[in-house]
Amino acid sequence: MKNLLTSIPAAGRGEIIEQILNTGSVRIERIISMGHTSPASGWYDQDEDEWVLVLQGAGKITFENGSEFLLCPGDSLDIYAHQKHRVSWTDPAAATIWLAIFYHR
Repeated sequence: MKNLLTSIPAAGRGEIIEQILNTGSVRIERIISMGHTSPASGWYDQDEDEWVLVLQGAGKITFENGSEFLLCPGDSLDIYAHQKHRVSWTDPAAATIWLAIFYHR
């Protein structure tokens, strides 16, 4: 058993990504951000679809087409494969805990 809201490692220089499950067709990760954003020089362009849920904190996801979504606890977003996006903001004052599920449609 694992509680995704406990055992939060101290934030360092980068986001903390912990793999929870990997079946080969589905991967689940807990991502912990504290003021972290995607590199300014590029976009995520993934081969997999990604469903993301904010469990704690807040973060903003920006898409290449300019649309932005602010996610707060309980908010989720489904991101299609090759839909270019980036994390443009996370709460710098508190840990943002994401649950990310990567899969293929």
